[in-house]
Parts: sequence; C-alpha cells; structure tokens
Amino acid sequence: MPGTISTLLQAVDLPDLRKQIQKALCEFNLLEPGAFPFTERVLTKQGEACGIMFCLHGPRSVKLTAIWETVSNSVLFYDSTGQRQGKAEVDLDNQSDLLALAS
Repeated sequence: MPGTISTLLQAVDLPDLRKQIQKALCEFNLLEPGAFPFTERVLTKQGEACGIMFCLHGPRSVKLTAIWETVSNSVLFYDSTGQRQGKAEVDLDNQSDLLALAS
C-alpha cells in the first residue's frame, strides 16, 4: 500500500524543499528515491512567478507531479492520472527563496 504524504513540509531553503518533495513523491508511489529523473518548471501568471511544478519521471513513462503554489505556500501532489493525492503546507525557513522565483 502506498505511503501517505505529510501535511507539513519543513524546509531550510528551496533545494531542501525540492529534496523533500522528491522523497514524498517516491515514497507515496513506492519508488526508490533518486532512481528516476526529477525536473521542475517555474509557473507564471500574468508574467509573475507564482509557483513551481515538480515532475518525477518514473518507470514506463509514468509522470508524478507536485505543484508548489507560493501564494498559499502549499504543495499539491498528483498521481500519474492527474488525481490529487495530497496536500502539504510549506514551512520554509528562508523566505527569500520565494522572491528568487521572480528572477
């Protein structure tokens, strides 16, 4: 049975948050952390950065995604069919990483 996604992600900075999201996607889908490519893309709305989409490229062309929405400071996790699998609040120690998205 797949694991559950934590309701709070505590991170020191953006690289730490990235690592925790990758780990959560792997654990929830019973995959080995670090065994599959992990990509990200900055999301914009009206020219302003508003989040990041993370994608774990698993076996057999499976894509698992997580969206970090910076306005609500939460991460939404999705399975390979696009169904939402969980939501986690983000506690980011270094809030300047939110501003770094805009650059």
